[in-house]
Amino acid sequence: MEDKIQKIAEWIVGSRALVVFVGAGLSTESGIPDFRSPGGLWDKYDPEDFLFQNFLSSEAARQKYWQMATEMYESMKDAAPNAGHFAIAEIERLHKLDCLITQNIDGLHFKAGNSEKRVLELHGTAMHVTCLSCMKRYERGDIQERIAKGDKAPRCDTCGGLLKPATISFGQSMPEQETMEAYRRSQACDLFIVIGSSLVVQPASLMPVAAKERGARLAIINRDETACDYLADMIVNASAGPTMASVVEKVKMLLGSGQSSL
Repeated sequence: MEDKIQKIAEWIVGSRALVVFVGAGLSTESGIPDFRSPGGLWDKYDPEDFLFQNFLSSEAARQKYWQMATEMYESMKDAAPNAGHFAIAEIERLHKLDCLITQNIDGLHFKAGNSEKRVLELHGTAMHVTCLSCMKRYERGDIQERIAKGDKAPRCDTCGGLLKPATISFGQSMPEQETMEAYRRSQACDLFIVIGSSLVVQPASLMPVAAKERGARLAIINRDETACDYLADMIVNASAGPTMASVVEKVKMLLGSGQSSL
């Protein structure tokens, strides 16, 4: 495994356009549950109950949605970044990161130090709430205070529109601008590193394929097999945080010595 970590570090140092793609496997190392796994949130709730159209059409559905969303938020609001998050932020500080594409909604990359201009949140964020009518943005904590006081399905205090966490729900369109930009960056990169994703959720899972089709190297760091292992130039089946911490230490050593390897 040490040889693999060394080679990924060399690839990063030699890269002109690195895209990092992360999934739930990185967040679970910060204590945030993987909601799709056995015992997760979707074992307790039926995802069909939370279709976006239901949220739009029914007050009862909105109240049930906010009950579920509050439980989800409680599991992540005080979570801290782990070694993997800090490693990715360090790659940005070293001027080696073109962009970070994340399927996660917990905002931990920003807590670790990544800048907003480098992060594309494909599934939105649970840290803010948006009015679906006037698009006014609220801090999540402010809305949760209203819910704690008995407002079971809060509305916008400016226009009266429906308020919803700024995440992408089942049946809701992916954010067009972020998705298009993520594809563009994937196609333009020369190194694509997947961290903590099984690469089964579309359309995000197609991005490493797009990168490979344009000639990029593909490295996958994930504890289990992924849907794109057959395409990978390097696979490390290990925990994301410790692995990325080791990779970044070697990157810093290589940059310090002025060495790179293609």
